[in-house]
Amino acid sequence: MFKSMGAKNMIKNPLLLTSEFISAGDRVIIWDDARIEGIHYYAGKTFNPHIILEDGVTIQQRCHITAADTLIVGKNTLISFDVSVQDTDHEYEDLSMPVGDQPLRVQTTRISENCFIGSGAKIQAGTILGRHCVVGTNAVVRGHFPDYCVIVGVPARIVKRYDENSKKWRKTNSRGEFVDE
Repeated sequence: MFKSMGAKNMIKNPLLLTSEFISAGDRVIIWDDARIEGIHYYAGKTFNPHIILEDGVTIQQRCHITAADTLIVGKNTLISFDVSVQDTDHEYEDLSMPVGDQPLRVQTTRISENCFIGSGAKIQAGTILGRHCVVGTNAVVRGHFPDYCVIVGVPARIVKRYDENSKKWRKTNSRGEFVDE
């Protein structure tokens, strides 16, 4: 059913899987009521969706992942319950048309390896998370975030980063620069 499927995976009662657009590595776990959907055709336009779940990815209950292009979730990433990950937005410029009927805008979205996405977080189109990022509960995330950072809030911002020189997690200012504690 899947575009490709590794070994030792567990898929428990998903709400919707467009399996022909999903590749799963080894030891991928998809919990109950997940909706993982590739958008192939919308508003008269054809897309080429490919959702790649690398080795060791865990997707907990009621997550919703939607992609019209290639969306990668890096190895050993845990996506907690009620999370949304998208690579699409609806355009809204035409005021004579409902937003939901307007064309899709597709932006590269990628979650790198060893990330933790807290419950209720919303990873919006155009977001790139570096390795080992921690996204706080209910954060609304859009933008590019470097490796080893803690991201929280609405809109999400970096509040801590791992300092490779001191080998410690350190607080940051609004620009993601280290501050003295």
